[in-house]
Amino acid sequence: MVRRPTPRPATVSAGLGVRGGTTPTPYARTVLDAVDLIPRGKVLTYGDVAELTGRGTGRTVGTVMSRHGRQVPWWRVVQASGRPAEPHVQEALDRLRREGCPVVGEVVDLDRARWDGSSR
Repeated sequence: MVRRPTPRPATVSAGLGVRGGTTPTPYARTVLDAVDLIPRGKVLTYGDVAELTGRGTGRTVGTVMSRHGRQVPWWRVVQASGRPAEPHVQEALDRLRREGCPVVGEVVDLDRARWDGSSR
């Protein structure tokens, strides 16, 4: 008899306890609200967004963005390397360039483009 592993529940540590849900959790709503504040031509890393919200990690922010990111300017959140996440790298880079964000090759110049979280 083959025992199947018990499915692991979604993490609840950052409020991501609903898999496949269409309504953002309170944590997800906080992340989306933070991303919505990033000004045109500026970016934050996934970790920056977690720090700005005071909850979660870059990974949990990435999970929120993969589920609900189309509700906000998702292209303004990049990896710690400055590269947008797959599979939308080119679309994100095109949008960022149109906004005047400094892009070199396939990465954002984080020294110049990282938003400091101050008012727009």
